[in-house]
Amino acid sequence: MANSAEPSASLSFTSSSYLSNGSSAPPAPTEQSTNLEIVSLSKLSSNLERLLVDSDFDCTDADIVVEGVDIGIHRCILAARSKFFRDTFAGGGNSEGKRPKYCMNELLPDGGRVGKEAFMIFLGYLYTGRLKQSPPEVSTCVDPSCAHDACRPAVSFVVELMYASWMFQIPELVSLFQRRLSNFVDKALVEDVIPILLVAFHSQLNQLLSRCIQRVARSNFDNISLEKELPHEAVQEIKAIRKKSQADDSIVPDMDPVLEKGIKRIHRALDSDDVELVKLLLTESHVTLDDATALHYAAAYCDSKVVAEILELGLANVNLRNNRGYTPLHVAAMRREPAVIVSLLDKGASASELTSDSQSAVSICRRLTRAKDYNTKTMQGQESNKDRICIDLLEREIRRNPLSGNEFTASPFLADDVHANLIYLENRVAFARIFFPAEAKLAMKIAQAEATSEFAGLAASRSSGNLREVDLNETPSVQNKRLRSRVDALMKTVGLGHRYFPHCSKVLDKFLEDDHPDLFFLQKGTPDEQRIKRMRFCELKDDVLKAFRKDKAVSGRSGLASSSSSSSSQKGEGKQHKSTRK
Repeated sequence: MANSAEPSASLSFTSSSYLSNGSSAPPAPTEQSTNLEIVSLSKLSSNLERLLVDSDFDCTDADIVVEGVDIGIHRCILAARSKFFRDTFAGGGNSEGKRPKYCMNELLPDGGRVGKEAFMIFLGYLYTGRLKQSPPEVSTCVDPSCAHDACRPAVSFVVELMYASWMFQIPELVSLFQRRLSNFVDKALVEDVIPILLVAFHSQLNQLLSRCIQRVARSNFDNISLEKELPHEAVQEIKAIRKKSQADDSIVPDMDPVLEKGIKRIHRALDSDDVELVKLLLTESHVTLDDATALHYAAAYCDSKVVAEILELGLANVNLRNNRGYTPLHVAAMRREPAVIVSLLDKGASASELTSDSQSAVSICRRLTRAKDYNTKTMQGQESNKDRICIDLLEREIRRNPLSGNEFTASPFLADDVHANLIYLENRVAFARIFFPAEAKLAMKIAQAEATSEFAGLAASRSSGNLREVDLNETPSVQNKRLRSRVDALMKTVGLGHRYFPHCSKVLDKFLEDDHPDLFFLQKGTPDEQRIKRMRFCELKDDVLKAFRKDKAVSGRSGLASSSSSSSSQKGEGKQHKSTRK
């Protein structure tokens, strides 16, 4: 929205003072009095702004919690400017004798969202009468080819401002943001019109709602997505418009009723996470997974485990295009769920496929991602942002060497004994979790390593009492099958690491081949031995950071690792010292 917002809007406080001589209209202002009023209002606005932004003038008497952050407010100012706040503050809030505190999620209706940055812009208008420019970090995407005049972050930020203006009853702002959203309707992609339609519906902005409905009706947005994402009244109106325009080839045609019924049954089964029912439905009817675009549906709306189970059936074309020309990977990129993206890539989804408007999965993902979410450094102890991980995964998939193998090759260090393999792999994954917690967690989820339970090596030392209980009645064959299942899951986890972090994986492989397992426990041994172990761990950390930079250089940018590797390593080193004491 950076190009659609003015540095300072013309909205401002107005004077309503009249002379006391009983005249029904104010006298014509002189040039001197007009200038004086402008100066006075400007000074008043600046003084009130200091109450909001200057900590030296903090005399707030209540808080509104937005995205977990307490924002101090002056109830008298908000009550004077908004009937909503006047009525809300009259109730006293949830103070319990303390400073009143109000939660944004409780103030807004269902489905409404107002982020911290949008609320500060709105609050600034209430205090000063001036509307500031939208912060670029929350109103622009990270697609370098985007003009940011109608991308999703630009649209979403104005939608948030509209929700605040309508809910908190500031009519002049509602009018202003309605005009801005109306300008987006024809420029934005149809999926980005959906948030505008929803805010228009909930805010009862009939003119804007009608424009959105007309735009969606003219598009190839499918009926299944309509019914999942829009209110019933809007869906019915869109379908009615399309019925009148069936001669237009761009409009989604009506589906055969029998086929439509079969497809809906499959989708309902997916909604229930019941893949067994999906298999039963496939045997009872002539509808296939591809007929139902079941993989597209699962990638958009289902749990990542359901997507993985559907892929395991081997009955769906992983690169099938739906009526809009989207593959399941394109749909997953719109959803921005890393586990779904990795599952599709692992089964052969092509990251280089383009939509009919020449968008790849990674460009879709970048267009939906706010600059704030992409560029914010990961603090110590925090996981990497999901949007950023999705972009990183897709870019690596495009740039990786197609001639290199994707599967992890077991180290010659490993013996044939399953227990030795298990100890090696547990320690290998444990070190990956120290240095790259979010990425390792994602790889383990895809490989279903978290669903198996067994300990060997460093992994168990991370939490006491985490050893698997021994079943004395377990036969050797059952035990071997269980251990083999664990080895397979860990092998797949390490294989995913080799695929997306090849340099880092080589460093960890070499470390585990060269060093004795006893070196995993930093607090074990004589003081000299402990010192040597700590030095070796620091060397490993440095080697991993260098390898991480090499991995990022392959992607041609400074990305996920450059901002988070340092804090992750520091976190890992601290945990290593603490968790390996025996």
